[in-house]
Amino acid sequence: MTRRTRIKICGLTREEDVAAAVQAGADAIGFVFYPKSPRYVTAQRAAELAATVPPFVSTVGLFVNPTVDEVRAVLAAAPLTLLQFHGDETPQQCAEIAAAVVRPFMRAARIGSATRPDDLLEYELQYRSASPFFNGLLLDTLVEQYGGSGKAFDWSVIPKELAPRAVLSGGLSVHNATEAVAGVRPYAVDISSGVEASKGIKDAAKISAFIGAVRLADATQA
Repeated sequence: MTRRTRIKICGLTREEDVAAAVQAGADAIGFVFYPKSPRYVTAQRAAELAATVPPFVSTVGLFVNPTVDEVRAVLAAAPLTLLQFHGDETPQQCAEIAAAVVRPFMRAARIGSATRPDDLLEYELQYRSASPFFNGLLLDTLVEQYGGSGKAFDWSVIPKELAPRAVLSGGLSVHNATEAVAGVRPYAVDISSGVEASKGIKDAAKISAFIGAVRLADATQA
């Protein structure tokens, strides 16, 4: 049986980009609620975009160091399925926000040159122990800014036992997607800048090609 890697297209700002992601077969789409990001959308804009999403496609909200009230305000307008924390949120802070708004969450693990496999397993355990709403880690590259890096990290640091329940991100593109999925075998992949024509503007052809590259890796591993 072919194992299907789930795919999230993040940083969507336009209806046509949402449509392109859905039509190409994305499992989830992401909205960025970090004001310093070029892909930032307001809660009202996210609500307009989410209204075009069909059933069984998840809507994910990316936050950086938000307060409970900030997340609650977004959810009052936009029907998000899942929260994604990308800042310095502690396990306790994530747990409190998730419980307050009754939503599952992912936590971004920002991986640098000093990161070791045991560090990632311990990191996951801390968040899983803190909250029943914890869904898993998103593995991204450690860079100075928040909210996604667009740069790849050393995939060999990912523990084999962690990969099947983690989301791989950071520097993915049409050119390395097949290699990344075949080598890491993550549960899902998350891409933003790698399928863009410019910051915040997606390229439908790149989205389709990226998803095709992931599916090629899935077929190869069948």
